[in-house]
Amino acid sequence: MAKVFLTKNRSKRIEQGHPWVFKTEIETIEGGFNPGDIVDVLNFKGKFLGRGYINPRSQIAVRFLTYNRDEIIDRNFFKKRILDALKYRENLGFSGSFRVVYGESDLLPALIVDKFEDILVIQTLSLGIDRFKSTIVDVLREIFNPRGIYERNDVPVRDLEGLPQQKGYLYGEFDPIVVIEENGLNFYVDVEKGQKTGYFFDQKENRRAIAPLVKDADVLECFCYTGSFALCAAHFGARKVLAYDASNEAVEFARKNAEINNLSQICHFSEGNAFDVLRQFYDEGRKFDAVILDPPAFAKNKYALENAVRGYKEINLRGLKLLKPGGYLITSSCSHHVSEALFREIIESAAFDARLKLRLVESRTQAKDHPILVPAEETRYLKFLMLQVL
Repeated sequence: MAKVFLTKNRSKRIEQGHPWVFKTEIETIEGGFNPGDIVDVLNFKGKFLGRGYINPRSQIAVRFLTYNRDEIIDRNFFKKRILDALKYRENLGFSGSFRVVYGESDLLPALIVDKFEDILVIQTLSLGIDRFKSTIVDVLREIFNPRGIYERNDVPVRDLEGLPQQKGYLYGEFDPIVVIEENGLNFYVDVEKGQKTGYFFDQKENRRAIAPLVKDADVLECFCYTGSFALCAAHFGARKVLAYDASNEAVEFARKNAEINNLSQICHFSEGNAFDVLRQFYDEGRKFDAVILDPPAFAKNKYALENAVRGYKEINLRGLKLLKPGGYLITSSCSHHVSEALFREIIESAAFDARLKLRLVESRTQAKDHPILVPAEETRYLKFLMLQVL
């Protein structure tokens, strides 16, 4: 096993438990290896720090799997890790459909496993974890006995690892459109063509949290995707919900989701660009009791941050201007590069420009099946604010 020695003057980030070693932190490597191999990581004095897989092509050169020198990376290792991840979620009450494995936060870097009832969807987003894909599929079959397993590795991040983008069946044959239950509602999920793995479990608890703010309310939602927030609002007593998404396919799914929940009379889904919709309603003088904004990540990387800030500012400013006195802005950002502090600054700036005062009802983050690894701020990405116009 090759040994990776780190530079002397790097930060103490790794000793504090951060799961990545960057290229610039490596002083030298002793022994031969192939990209994706398991290596030991040592400090400049030769002290063992951990063991993980290496890919010199990636800026993240090593991702830690264990900090125990005696732990062997084999089938039993992956079975134990996945069982530990499952136990954590079951102890918190998760069942049916949820995220089973969230990468680094479950000490299985770059591995995502989502459970849609008896269908599993996996992503292996780095070379090292991808080499164990068949082992992981075998372990998942043993633990869950699923009807099928689908691969959603059609994501650009794999390009950085020298991996092809691909998707398809890994086990079983099944209709890729499955039905899940969440917050007392049913949702169609397309695990083959839907965004990410097909659905966003990370907002489950936030969708439930809006209940007291939407009762008897006229609600506007932009970036509705397949309608989960809109339908929750209707389920929790909203009088009327208008919801928009730029994708016609997503809108059609949202309408089907409304039908299976008998909410088509309350929820009205339309295709529309959020920026245009918000502008049009303002020009028409429309007002709402609640505005929900759940956009995709505007900042995919740090270079897109400036444009992302402008985008978040514009949609939230326009959303605020559509609210009645006492109304609620329910807004979020899933851009990791937009910190919680920066997101609050954006909202405060939008409120100032709109000449409105806001009261913070609650600040939240991603659901507990997307746990945050404390030493790795990268695992915290979702900002979710509920605010009232005074």
